[in-house]
Amino acid sequence: MDVRNFLQLSECIATSGQPTEHDFATIADFGYTAVINLAMSSSVHALREEGDIVSDLGMTYAHLPVPFDRPTAQHFTLFASLMQELSQAKVWVHCALNMRVSAFMYLYNRIYRHQRADEAAAMLHRVWQPDPVWSSFITETLNTHGLSNV
Repeated sequence: MDVRNFLQLSECIATSGQPTEHDFATIADFGYTAVINLAMSSSVHALREEGDIVSDLGMTYAHLPVPFDRPTAQHFTLFASLMQELSQAKVWVHCALNMRVSAFMYLYNRIYRHQRADEAAAMLHRVWQPDPVWSSFITETLNTHGLSNV
């Protein structure tokens, strides 16, 4: 499997850019039971039938499209709810390039898993340095929850 920007965050959580149809079969073979997709349906490499592909492999599928240039607090709240609902599952989270996902996982790890900023940031920065839109979104979300980037 050669999925872009793959990160194994724990035994139960992996993140990546867009998997191929073949990659989803491998993901199922690795024991993942749920897939969360944060990419837009219009993303360049999006699979039109992704929900069917994942469901046919016996995995739960959730599509929460997050516009790359307009993430909102509601998007993150829905994502966090999904992650909590799937807390006992082995979850693969992806978007087009793992940028949306890495930012959301940074926030989730800080807010819900109480991970230290430097530990959460190490994972985020393996994928990218957030641009001004995402940096502001991260800061605002953390501030809403009484946290800072430090």
